Amino acid sequence: MSWRKEQRRAERGYHHGNLKEALLQAALGLIAEKGAAGFTFADAARMAGVSPAAPYRHFRDRDELLSSIAQRGFEQFESQLTAAWDDGRPDTVSAFERVGKAYLAFAREEPAFYSAMFESGLPVDLNPTLLAASERAFGIIRAAAERLAALAPPGTPRPPAMMMALHIWSMSHGVASLFARGDAARRKLPMTAEDLLEAEVLIYLRGLGFSTDRAPSAPAAEPKPAGQNSSQAAGPPPVPPAGPWGTQK
Repeated sequence: MSWRKEQRRAERGYHHGNLKEALLQAALGLIAEKGAAGFTFADAARMAGVSPAAPYRHFRDRDELLSSIAQRGFEQFESQLTAAWDDGRPDTVSAFERVGKAYLAFAREEPAFYSAMFESGLPVDLNPTLLAASERAFGIIRAAAERLAALAPPGTPRPPAMMMALHIWSMSHGVASLFARGDAARRKLPMTAEDLLEAEVLIYLRGLGFSTDRAPSAPAAEPKPAGQNSSQAAGPPPVPPAGPWGTQK
């Protein structure tokens, strides 16, 4: 009798043409409740109201279902990071700070996607589509790192942009995993996730030779366009830059 009920539910899913989406949403709900490793393929089918065999029409196995969720997560993640970066406008430093906040906001607001992306243990390098989605998201962090590296103070060796991007990504992930997702069991810390990430970045940049003195209300100074000299520059003299390293030396 129970098998016939499940079969009827499955037929309704096929009739509406949304079985795949129903499975994805069911798996997202299970991940939010139990974590990326805490459910089975059969659990997802049961949550979606279909027979245990129905998911195989769309996914090879549980890993492929998780990969689809992780890919969708990276696509949303990329979109949010891109909007936050806004091609470095109005200046590199403030745009970079927005990217850090967007990273933490995504982890906090989309914990199921975040878990599938970073905590599922999926072999990303074996899935070309998933790998491409993750690299596009990482590319936003790398773009910010390249701009930051270009603002290295005179006399300071310019750090490799890839190295900076990897460190910034790792720091952001560490802070998000520590407490940005609102885990019920976590201990309260005497600062926000954003403040903790900013402090870590300041320490990292100081280690690279950047001055980290802050100028509270001054916009960051950007490199002048090629070919522009001081006589061609319009407007008042530039003010000392604010942001992660303050006045350049």
